[in-house]
Amino acid sequence: MWNRERFDLKVRLTLRVAAISATCFAAISAYFLITTDRAAHTRIDGIAAIVAKTLELQQGKVLWTASPRSDFPNLDPVSAYVMTPGLCLAFRGPSGELLQRFCSGAPVADDPPPQIFTAFYRGLFDLGREAARPLVVRGTKLGDVVVSVDPAVQTAEAWHEAGRLILALAIALPLLCVLVYAALARALRPTRMIRAGLERIAAGDLTTRLPPFDLAELTAVRDVFNHLAESLDTALAERAELTRKLIALQDEERRHLARELHDEFGQSLAAIRALASSARQTAAQDCPSLLGECDGIARTATGMMETLRGALFRLRPPDVEELGLVASLEGLVSGWNGRRRGVTSFSIRFDGTFETLPATISANLYRIVQEALTNAAKHADATKVNLELTMHGDEIALAVDDDGRSHDPAAKSGMGLLGMRERVAALRGRLSFEAGPNGGSALRVVIPLAAVGPQALEHAA
Repeated sequence: MWNRERFDLKVRLTLRVAAISATCFAAISAYFLITTDRAAHTRIDGIAAIVAKTLELQQGKVLWTASPRSDFPNLDPVSAYVMTPGLCLAFRGPSGELLQRFCSGAPVADDPPPQIFTAFYRGLFDLGREAARPLVVRGTKLGDVVVSVDPAVQTAEAWHEAGRLILALAIALPLLCVLVYAALARALRPTRMIRAGLERIAAGDLTTRLPPFDLAELTAVRDVFNHLAESLDTALAERAELTRKLIALQDEERRHLARELHDEFGQSLAAIRALASSARQTAAQDCPSLLGECDGIARTATGMMETLRGALFRLRPPDVEELGLVASLEGLVSGWNGRRRGVTSFSIRFDGTFETLPATISANLYRIVQEALTNAAKHADATKVNLELTMHGDEIALAVDDDGRSHDPAAKSGMGLLGMRERVAALRGRLSFEAGPNGGSALRVVIPLAAVGPQALEHAA
């Protein structure tokens, strides 16, 4: 598909106004030129009629006096009254011979018309056309009166009548375009505010509102924009509230499951270990060959208890509200360093004060970091994972960088990343998970503190 150049709205409207104005100017100029040409033809037709009437009177006088000497036709008396620069008077006999002719010279113009106008005018109109009027006396045609105008004089008169207007219009058209562009630029200045508002909405700032405008059309756009922004803000707030409630229910279910596992399964494993110890004492006295099986049962129970302890830790982390977010995350990183035993190195750095952080954000940040470390260690096979938690102004930023596989499908589409997105959405934050600049993966989370209100504190996870 062809890519056509897109013009600015002001330029496009200015070009349209210029095209319409140029068309109007051309029509006005054409009207004046046609009017000037018709006036010239009407004038020479009138002169031809006057000359013919004068010669008719001369002939009648000759017939009335019956003078043998006749100076007919005599154009001298009439030429003194009708002659103008460039005008020619002539009388042709019945056979077409030219009996008499008078022409006045064309004056030298101080400002002759431009060559382009002369060529255009002479190509558009029939210059030098003669106006002929027959002279008939007592039913007999004595000849024709012929009147014509020098084309150069007619062109100069047309330039004098309409050319100045054309020149003025040619100068006025660019000036009009400049004024129209300036007026449109001033009238459409609010569109910049609308564009900036849309960009802020796209960036996630749903508190953006547009001020009133002078134009009715832009005011209608402003009303729709503000209504949509308010509706979207309300919808996202309701979704975030629902997500917080779902996460709270999920965490409550995890705590309930952790209690069940600890109370039921943990006690059962402890009983198995006690029975294995009692059976070993009995076997040591009565059946020494069963000592190996008793030790195996004890080791299996011990391993299951270690696995259960890790599961309980993931289901019910330490109380972040009591220990604090910094201590909890440092303990989480230390635990991962101990479990990975040098296969993956974890490090964390803090920048800011997190003691007064709301419990909702602290608990969710802990869960997000927990899922991020799990993805980096288990799915990306990373050898180095760096975490950085910073607080600047009204935002908290979490950055997790690793050197593992950056395009692992399990890491990008698993339940861990989905859970992180849900928690970030519940806090009205932003999350991105892309390939790192130096390989590996880069997780970025930004949470605004202003988005966590009293309702969020009531539903702390």
